Amino acid sequence: MKAFKPHPLLRQRDVMTVASAFWRRNYPSLPAAEERLFEVVPGTKILGRCHWQAERQSAPTIALVHGLEGSSESGYMLGIANLAFAAGFNAVRLNQRNCGGTEALTSTIYNSGLSADFRFVLEELIARDGLSQIFFCGYSMGGNLVLKMAGELGGSAPTELRGVAAVAPIIELSTCVDALDRRRNFLYQQNFVRSLKSRLRRKIALHPKIYSYDGMGRVRSVREFDDVFTAKHSGYLSAGDYYQRCSAARVIDRICVPALIIYAQDDPFVPPRIFDTREVRGNRNITLLSTPYGGHCGFISSDRAERHWAEARVVEFARGLLRENKNSGTTDEH
Repeated sequence: MKAFKPHPLLRQRDVMTVASAFWRRNYPSLPAAEERLFEVVPGTKILGRCHWQAERQSAPTIALVHGLEGSSESGYMLGIANLAFAAGFNAVRLNQRNCGGTEALTSTIYNSGLSADFRFVLEELIARDGLSQIFFCGYSMGGNLVLKMAGELGGSAPTELRGVAAVAPIIELSTCVDALDRRRNFLYQQNFVRSLKSRLRRKIALHPKIYSYDGMGRVRSVREFDDVFTAKHSGYLSAGDYYQRCSAARVIDRICVPALIIYAQDDPFVPPRIFDTREVRGNRNITLLSTPYGGHCGFISSDRAERHWAEARVVEFARGLLRENKNSGTTDEH
């Protein structure tokens, strides 16, 4: 794959990370989206924004999952969708529970253990839409969910699932939250906490019998938020229990479909050592693509023609697998 050459003014990890969130983008190939509600469990729906090719059943599909406090409108979600659609893919931008203004679609809150939501989406795209070449890609928290889904499916993954990709995935939740607690990451921490609290306030307004402000005043970190709210309302004993049970690292060795993991050595709060394990490196289905620079989900390139490097690599990965399947004589008959 094409090597990453960082923008000369953005080599520093925090500058790269912040710049990627505010970089002005255009999506010339992306048509208006069709909204689709997926009822992942009775009474709980997630919103997908779907960009269909004219012949959707014959086109490959890429489903996208955002990171913590992101949405289907995050720049990287639109960026990959734009590139994928231009390359002939259907693109489905998925909101996690409550995200993208969808708090009213469920009484629950989202967390890193809800990989079954995306397994349901996968199954519906196969059964209802007749899609036979499906890829999933997730960023950060979404990357953990996508890899966790693939690991849980293991050898029983449907043949329609052709591969998964993850950019800066937080596959060891506790390790990444510990890194976020470092003083140098104070602004990231505060931004996440402020956004999480704001979302919870909207949830309290909708479901005052389920959620309350109790404990919100003492929450100063993501770990404290997860301890006071996420674990309590998601069936975990504590933040530690939640992190241990919901990290994709627990099942990553079981992934049986081609998987791409992109990460930067200078990521502020996804330590590269979490990918240097026997479970990750011993799985021949996983391709690791590591760069010296890139920050957290940044990867802004010096190449104007391909400014958002990681997004282009995800689409390249999916296209490459399709070519391999075609050249090896793989068919879509089951």
